[in-house]
This record gives sequence, C-alpha cells and structure tokens, in this order.
Amino acid sequence: MKKQYIIPLILFLLGMVVTIIGALFKLQHWPGASIMLTIGMLTEAIAIIILIVILLKNTK
Repeated sequence: MKKQYIIPLILFLLGMVVTIIGALFKLQHWPGASIMLTIGMLTEAIAIIILIVILLKNTK
C-alpha cells in the first residue's frame, strides 16, 4: 500500500471505532453518545474527502 493512503485509512478506521462505540453508548442510554457519533462521522467524512483529493491529484 502506498504511503499516501495510510493517513486517510487510519482516520477512517479511527472514526469507525468512535462511531461504533457511540452507537453502543446510544443503545445503553449512556451520556456522551451524541458527541461520539458526531465526532466519529465527521472523522470518517474528513478521511473520505482527503482520500478523494489524493486520488484526484494522482490522476492528473
């Protein structure tokens, strides 16, 4: 795997972990679930945007 794809992959996996933990918190009605879900989804979205930018830069 190319080195340039490592950062988006790590960000995406980190966001996925935070989102899954936030969903667990939501199911258990524990405090902090909403902020975890928000942070996890935003992290995943940022990772996807970074990956798209890298892919578009490589095609030119």
